[in-house]
Amino acid sequence: MSDIDTWKLQLQSAANKDKARILSSFFKTGKGEYGEGDIFIGVTVPANRAISRNYHSLPMEQIRTMLHDPIHEFRLAGLLALVEAYKRTKKNPTQRLEILNFYLDNMACCNNWDLVDLSSQYIIGEHMLSADDDRIVRQLADNDNMWIKRIAIVSTLPLVRNGRFNAALYISEKFIDSTTDLLHKATGWVLREIGKKDKRQLCDFLDSHAAAMPRTMLRYAIEKFTPEERKHYMSSRTR
Repeated sequence: MSDIDTWKLQLQSAANKDKARILSSFFKTGKGEYGEGDIFIGVTVPANRAISRNYHSLPMEQIRTMLHDPIHEFRLAGLLALVEAYKRTKKNPTQRLEILNFYLDNMACCNNWDLVDLSSQYIIGEHMLSADDDRIVRQLADNDNMWIKRIAIVSTLPLVRNGRFNAALYISEKFIDSTTDLLHKATGWVLREIGKKDKRQLCDFLDSHAAAMPRTMLRYAIEKFTPEERKHYMSSRTR
């Protein structure tokens, strides 16, 4: 039995049919929904992570097999193994760059929000933090694919949490005109994180853009504000 077969068997052993039905509904796999046709077997993220971290040292071609599997949890497993590999190569910049490039080459596998959120910030985001270079996400933000756009904004989180807001603010401004709710939520989340680090920075952004911001984006951004502050910014919307 190959390593991949063993890996899949362990994940299938952790699967639950009732959980699979819940996840299929939660991640909108119905006709016309954003996750249309995705297949869930019902493995929780903690269980998946506990299994998949043990496969971080597999050759990239084997991890690629998981990343492009039709089963959602198998794709997530490949991503979690890749994140673990990236964490373990902290002292090896060459290896880290290889993992980053491999991730960028296989972003098509990140076709739901959990796959984006549980991988991009820990690979692209950590790379930008250590390299002091945010050009990757600025380029990804211009991509036509919704999931790649979400990768761009979510990847800024390590920068934001270290007090570096430029890329996040730049992308947030670009996404104000988006009509995609999943981007509104992710952008509002990142803006809220900016507010946790520097409320004045967030207020400056809101003073300039709240009137035009989609309702969901703004509500996420001001979630930690006082009721009076929330009322002020919500009432300023003209959109």
